[in-house]
Amino acid sequence: MDQPVNIPLKILYIGTDSQLIELFQKSNLFEVIQKDNGLAALSWLTDNSFDLFDINKDTQFQKTYKENQDIDAIIAEIVLPGINALTFYRKLKLYKFYQSKPYIILSLNRDNAIRLDAYSMGVDDFYHNVIDCEKIYSRILFLKKFKAEYIPKPLDFQDKEMTPYVTPLPKRVFDLAISFFALLILSPIMLLTVIAILLESSGKVYYISKRVGANYKIFDFYKFRSMYPNADTRVKDFAHLNQYIGESVEEVCSECAKLPSNQTCSPLVYYDGEQICERLANKRHNAKKAFLKIKNDPRITKVGKFIRMSSIDELPQLFNIIKGDMSIVGNRPLPLNEAEALTKKKWSRRFRAAAGLTGLWQVEKRGRKGTMSEEERFALDNYYAEHNSFWGDFKIILRTVTVFIQKENV
Repeated sequence: MDQPVNIPLKILYIGTDSQLIELFQKSNLFEVIQKDNGLAALSWLTDNSFDLFDINKDTQFQKTYKENQDIDAIIAEIVLPGINALTFYRKLKLYKFYQSKPYIILSLNRDNAIRLDAYSMGVDDFYHNVIDCEKIYSRILFLKKFKAEYIPKPLDFQDKEMTPYVTPLPKRVFDLAISFFALLILSPIMLLTVIAILLESSGKVYYISKRVGANYKIFDFYKFRSMYPNADTRVKDFAHLNQYIGESVEEVCSECAKLPSNQTCSPLVYYDGEQICERLANKRHNAKKAFLKIKNDPRITKVGKFIRMSSIDELPQLFNIIKGDMSIVGNRPLPLNEAEALTKKKWSRRFRAAAGLTGLWQVEKRGRKGTMSEEERFALDNYYAEHNSFWGDFKIILRTVTVFIQKENV
């Protein structure tokens, strides 16, 4: 049987690494248009009409550009002369062009801080160390399809009166049938888990936290306890181990302070009722994230590490499904602080669907070894809320089975 022929994708490659450029050219998967730096790329994208030093563009958004080049994606090396890959992406967002094209950053060095900055900005993907053209080709195909299908509704959509979400009867019957069957089959594993938790440490075998589901409904979210008792109160004791301790948040942007009074280092946005530059808003947003991410977290028990890696800690959520708080498939229920931050943003449409044990962004994320920007995650949630179906849920369940065992315990 003949193998399917991959149609080459037309990419704008920004950078000068000859080995990487040759790798893409020889793969036969791409038609490569190469530009040495960000400014040259911007000029080419706008038919040489881009003017980097037009102050009015950067502050008043008066200039607009047409998308004159027919490309499938943009791939940029992280280190570029003049405008680096992140600054280049900010320019695309500032002028609102080529936003529907996948944007991917390449780095030959592993730099988690830059990678996280890229994802927080909305960059579609970030590859480092070994560059695999076939994986990037497949990734671009997915992103093209996703971006073509996902058409966001007007931003004032969430401010209008909306009919509350009601779980369709076939979905509810399916949820109950699967949950009771799963509890019957998995009860020995759950019983062994309870015994193992009690043998290793005293305290409750379950953990309850408040989560927000469909229609902003707050409910008790169940999991097996994977940490030592009173772990929440010991956060400060281990704060120095946090992988993502950021810089102290500035009261005034230090980059804007270097510029004339009528200029800002990045576009102005409204954040917590204050108009500030996007750079400072991102810093404040990251600082407010209420999670602690620690590699080899000492608060996690030995049993806890295993049940997290195998997802056994999630099994008590079957009781959430029976109660009607959640469904088998839906958008992951959010902690209160995250849900509160989304109530007045375009991502709030995600709450127009059931909360789920698994969902679209989970299978996409785990299939990509855990790398996904926050923007893409919530976009996938919105997409699910607007396009979910019974058969679509069934496909997600099949995909979940293939990625059920997590490869990282972080």
